[in-house]
Amino acid sequence: MTYLPAGLPAPTEDVEGLSAPYWRGLREGKLLVQRCVRCTAWQFGPEWICHGCHSFELNWVEVTPRGTIFSWERVWHPVHAALKSHGPYLVVLVELAQAGGVRMLGNLLGDPMQSVAIGAPVHGEFEPHSEVEPPYTLLHWRAA
Repeated sequence: MTYLPAGLPAPTEDVEGLSAPYWRGLREGKLLVQRCVRCTAWQFGPEWICHGCHSFELNWVEVTPRGTIFSWERVWHPVHAALKSHGPYLVVLVELAQAGGVRMLGNLLGDPMQSVAIGAPVHGEFEPHSEVEPPYTLLHWRAA
């Protein structure tokens, strides 16, 4: 199922390819987050160096796409012309307990006027776009 309207630019990997494992994981229906081999710290977004110990030894580890809402916003003024008739919509900052409390942004699916609570559980939903070249998958969140 497609949740976002046509006309939005497709996400792309960063120029250095640092985020490639993340996007590849989403296409496979997996949420991957970086974890340091040396100090075991978790981090997201992707970096070449560990935020904790400054090691360059980082792995991508699969985590369950479940978390809790750390913060949220109901967006009334779209950030892109393709979203002009699709407001309001909800954006959440989700904290992943399984990944050391790493936080990631995403859309909260469902009624845009739904009640949203800090600490509420959410689960991830993957939105594949295999009809385009290159194919990609997005991760959205839904109240659990």
